[in-house]
Amino acid sequence: MTLSDEPSDQDLTARAVEGDQAAFAALMQRHKNWLYRFVRRYVGEAEEAYDVVQESFASAWIALSRYDSARPFAAWLRRIALNKCRDRARKAAVRRVLFGFAATPENRPEVADPAPGADQAAASRRALERLEAAIAALPRALKEPLVLTALEGLSHKEAGDLLGLNAKAVETRVYRARKQLALALEREDLDDISS
Repeated sequence: MTLSDEPSDQDLTARAVEGDQAAFAALMQRHKNWLYRFVRRYVGEAEEAYDVVQESFASAWIALSRYDSARPFAAWLRRIALNKCRDRARKAAVRRVLFGFAATPENRPEVADPAPGADQAAASRRALERLEAAIAALPRALKEPLVLTALEGLSHKEAGDLLGLNAKAVETRVYRARKQLALALEREDLDDISS
């Protein structure tokens, strides 16, 4: 089967609405990698990202009959995942208020380094963890435009359409997000030096 012989997202969704689970499985297979990368960048943790992706696909399956095939399936799925990320953030905020606990890099379980003993790899991993934590800590209004444009490659207009903003507002928020990230990482570097 060549690439042009593969059914479109619209064809697969139409079949899935009719109850064809294999068609929906094909949609999941087609979209799972980019969706995981998007969610991972938003939430900052691998395990939580897997959970959000699963929840997103489950919600998509339930709401599939409401999907408008005139619009791109990927945009619809991204919107579902974005809402799931927002729900998780709200629940985490409630837990912090109720229990006074926030998941921070200091109290997360350590993950084994796949290349033990490699100083360069360890330094790169720490830098990436710091960046992911800093992105996850951004306010939602700044994090969403940054993740969608800088990390997911959407244009300012596409991100604006998804978020209900105009392109200039997205551009401004991305600028502010980058500025806040730079300040947060700089503060962290100063804290490391002073300790």
